Amino acid sequence: MLPSIMDIDVKGRRVLVRADLNVPVEDGVVTDATRIERFAVGMRTLLERGARLVILTHFGRPKANELNPAYSVDKLRPALSQALGGAVRFSDVCVGDSAVILSRALKDGEVLLCENLRYNPGETANDPAFAAALAQLGDVYVNDAFSCAHRAHASTYALAGLMPAFAGPLLLEEMDALTAALEAPKQPAVAIVGGAKVSSKIAVLKNLVIKLDHVIIGGGMANTFLFADGAPMGKSLHEADQVDTVAEIRALAAKSGCQIHLPEDVVIATEFKAGAENRVVAATQCTEGSMILDAGPRALSNFQRVLSECRTILWNGPLGAFEIPPFDHATNQLARTAAALTRQGRATSVAGGGDTVAALNGAAVTQDFTYVSTAGGAFLEWLEGKTLPGIAALQGAAKAA
Repeated sequence: MLPSIMDIDVKGRRVLVRADLNVPVEDGVVTDATRIERFAVGMRTLLERGARLVILTHFGRPKANELNPAYSVDKLRPALSQALGGAVRFSDVCVGDSAVILSRALKDGEVLLCENLRYNPGETANDPAFAAALAQLGDVYVNDAFSCAHRAHASTYALAGLMPAFAGPLLLEEMDALTAALEAPKQPAVAIVGGAKVSSKIAVLKNLVIKLDHVIIGGGMANTFLFADGAPMGKSLHEADQVDTVAEIRALAAKSGCQIHLPEDVVIATEFKAGAENRVVAATQCTEGSMILDAGPRALSNFQRVLSECRTILWNGPLGAFEIPPFDHATNQLARTAAALTRQGRATSVAGGGDTVAALNGAAVTQDFTYVSTAGGAFLEWLEGKTLPGIAALQGAAKAA
């Protein structure tokens, strides 16, 4: 159990918060403030209780020691101010005397946003000296950036060992949701795993098939499984060198009693473009010159049946080339089924990953899922069963306290 910042008295204390405010920006304006707004919910509570917030975040991938203004986090202040309901001060550096002076000048309920952590190479290098400089900005440390917890960076790892360290409300919410879906799911439990390559999700699949009752495989990953069974692929995306991996995953599933579900039929086309002429064939009948771009209607019906029998639904990756119609059909329909089961109280649904979030947004069902994670890499490593460095650092700090 991680120590929560919500359980301590924060009045009059400088609360140094590692956030993830790496949001989409165009022409200097935030175009999607979802991540900022979710972060702000818990922070408003701390501000109401008299905390003095000092916020650390990264933005993009600036080159080390290159202070490119395109990566300045100052542009995030309007959206952050609106979400927090008050003015946000700004420090044009994240370490050093001027930043410390600004942090000490804060009054109860006030906020300071510090410049991009990644302007300093000490951040990604997990440099102890840089972490020590950051520690001067606060009295207690809070990690509220689960999406960055898979990185052993100065602000997510080293800093936690230098001062009283706590988990933030958003990080705890994420961990609770993922634990409920993977470590202690209501059964039967199913995972939908899609995407382009089996090779990128070998560890995910091996972990899921030993923990859940069903795994539905879609997208290019399903093609590789079908290829391993001898199905012709035509021009379809697949990995011919992963046949042995498929056999390993299937052996683990058989040993654990997990059922793997593949498409019975598929949608094929000779070109990958919106509105391309297409037809439905059996999964074993992709013709030469064609490519598999979506799961077919029989496959969708079977996947919907599996979901209807399960109490926990975990989703990572689309079923097909969801970016363009009509190859978004199976993904959209299965997403709507999962959303309906969630609304009816019949299932807990947790989804994550960039393409998955985009697909759920496209199907207009994001708000209906029990929890949708915006943590890409961290979500994937959690599915692999890895211990995330940022979480380990908080656990270590709790034991040392």
